[in-house]
Amino acid sequence: MENGKQTATAEELRQWATATEQPGISEELISRLAGLESHVRSWRRQLAYGHKPVQETINTEFDRTRTFRAWEGAMVVGSLQTADYARHVFSRYADLRRSPRDTEDAVRARIKRQAGLYEAGNKYKIIMWEAALHAQVCPPSVLAAQLDRLTGVIGMDTVELGIIPLGAPLKIPPANGFWILDDRLVITEDWHAELWVDDRASLTTYARVWDTLNESAVYGADARHVIARAGRMLDAR
Repeated sequence: MENGKQTATAEELRQWATATEQPGISEELISRLAGLESHVRSWRRQLAYGHKPVQETINTEFDRTRTFRAWEGAMVVGSLQTADYARHVFSRYADLRRSPRDTEDAVRARIKRQAGLYEAGNKYKIIMWEAALHAQVCPPSVLAAQLDRLTGVIGMDTVELGIIPLGAPLKIPPANGFWILDDRLVITEDWHAELWVDDRASLTTYARVWDTLNESAVYGADARHVIARAGRMLDAR
């Protein structure tokens, strides 16, 4: 518990409250614990056993999701990543957070999630900033293949991929990335934790942010043009 690898249980909180002669605060502590565990998911705790368990938890949420909306300005959204691209992302985060390396298991778990792209009735509405197409979080050859992958999903029945060009006017700053799963859950990441948000007011705010950013995005042939431009710039380096 002191090393951040596990959290106190409800029974342990009751025992602590009794031992400190404050039994009346046990229910409040348990309530706070439930809120923290469901909304603020520390990376230190989540990654105590590697990235695979985190990916499997998210996969469970995707299995019950029909409409997935995402905004990402820094890198390619996980649901569209190639295995090689994902491999480099996981490796870099493992280095940063000094977490156990289970890269291959994590990659398999992430790729497994992409089966939803081919299920009729699902809808993936993804917006990315053009900057994400240029971010070399992987070798150039891997990024080139990733750009080809993005071009390939344009036109799929289940995917609406929008790209915001770097020169496009923006009504709001393109801040941190986030996912909206149906209209029940938002997942967003910070450097210290992953946040799971499910209250109605916050869901409404994130939906409004997504809609506002979407006004600057291009789709179809125009999106292909932006991706191709990123590919040409990569070739020129």
